[in-house]
Amino acid sequence: MLVLLSAAVLPAALELVAPSPFGAIGAPESAAGPDRAVPPHTAARADLRSPGSAPTVDIRRTGDPANRITLVLLGDGYTADQQPLFRDQADRAWHALMDIEPFRSYQGFFNIRRVEVVSPVAGIAETENHSRKLGTPLGMHFWCEGTARLLCADETATARYAGQGNGPQYLIALANSAEYGGAGGTGVTTLAGGSPDAGRIIQHEMGHTVGDLGDEYDSAPDDPDYPNLSSVGADEMLRNHLKWWRWLGAQSPDGPDTVGAYRSTNGVYRPTTDSVMRTLGGSYNLPSREAIIEQIYHRVSPVDPPVPAEGELTGRPRLQVRPVDLVGGRHLEIAWRVNGAPVEPQAPDRTWLDTSALGLTGPLTVTATVRDTTDWVRDEAFRDSRMTRTATWTLKG
Repeated sequence: MLVLLSAAVLPAALELVAPSPFGAIGAPESAAGPDRAVPPHTAARADLRSPGSAPTVDIRRTGDPANRITLVLLGDGYTADQQPLFRDQADRAWHALMDIEPFRSYQGFFNIRRVEVVSPVAGIAETENHSRKLGTPLGMHFWCEGTARLLCADETATARYAGQGNGPQYLIALANSAEYGGAGGTGVTTLAGGSPDAGRIIQHEMGHTVGDLGDEYDSAPDDPDYPNLSSVGADEMLRNHLKWWRWLGAQSPDGPDTVGAYRSTNGVYRPTTDSVMRTLGGSYNLPSREAIIEQIYHRVSPVDPPVPAEGELTGRPRLQVRPVDLVGGRHLEIAWRVNGAPVEPQAPDRTWLDTSALGLTGPLTVTATVRDTTDWVRDEAFRDSRMTRTATWTLKG
């Protein structure tokens, strides 16, 4: 997947330099031009003598990795004595990601794993020493592709340390550096673990990586091929049902605006005047939230396998569905039917039905439909195809 690397603007009090049309955070324009940038594999900078294995810790396990997205946090440039520092910075990073919606509500869809990679040297190649090859295990360095704040990692080495997962996973590499920078949308999302802005950086970068979002700042490349960017204005969107036409006029969670089509100086339209894809520390606008949720549901089913398994059963067993939990008052809707007629389950949370208590004879067909009814998604065709699942049992006698 190609990537538009982040160049989000810092809040005014923290602004460094003007954001770049190329993509490193706050970096000058690269000689690579206005196209989307793909950080190269940097095998020459990785320590290929490293074993490719390291202690792994499951920080949070919400369910079977086969039906979760696993965020794998790895460190580069942290010596054995600095592993406590890496653990602290990794914890701060993933907590910051889960502090922003929609990740906060959908955090049950993610497992978190930490890989403690020990580096023979402390730190990585930063601005002052970017021409040196420090030989860290993940080969992380600034000045990737000649752009100061573009932070790259050797994707092959990082994947080797992360290992094969049983389901989808995103790799997040933290550099032992306080310098400001990162990258997102590639096989490895990067950030400087010691930067005071690390939490806000990961929120922005994971918008690229998980939601396939583009940068909304004025000097970003004029590429509208993202769910939160458009080459046409609101009237044409509404007339031809393009981009975020369903959201036009909706009150935005990231400010006083309603969702519209706000033109940046690069000629590309964005949904709101500001968002986390434009200024670090903001919120995702509504079209971006929907894009992130849809990408999550491309990888995770709203339910884990039911108990007992679907199919033909004898007797009158208790049937249970196992929806993936949401957080913060949001819930997946569960509807039970017996021979096509709705029934009320005995479970307060609606997750199980005791068929022996129904008092019905003869063969029964029981279904349980789990559906995410969130108002953060307005694409009903997508809700039907990906955010809704039905379990079916046939009971004999």
